[in-house]
Amino acid sequence: MKRGALLLPLALAIAVMASSLAVVRTKHENRALVAELESLRVERERLDMEWAQLQLEEATLAHNNRIDKLAREQLGMTEPREYVIVGAGPAEASR
Repeated sequence: MKRGALLLPLALAIAVMASSLAVVRTKHENRALVAELESLRVERERLDMEWAQLQLEEATLAHNNRIDKLAREQLGMTEPREYVIVGAGPAEASR
C-alpha cells in the first residue's frame, strides 16, 4: 500500500478523537456552568426575600405613629401650645 493511503485514515482518526475530547470537555463545562447558574438563582431568591424583609422593617420603623411615640416617651417632646408663623418681612421681601 501507498504511504499516503495510510495517512488519510490516521489523520481522520486523530481528528475524530480530538473532536470527541472537545465534546466531552464542552459538556463538562456546560454542566459546571448550569450548576453555578442554579446556585446563583437560589442566592438571588434569598437576597430578594431579605430585601423585601428589610423594606418591610424600614417601613415599620419609619411609621409616623412610632416616631411620635418615641419622641414623646424617650425625648419628652410634646405638641406645642401655640404656633408662630414666620413670614417674609418687608426687609426680606425686597431680596
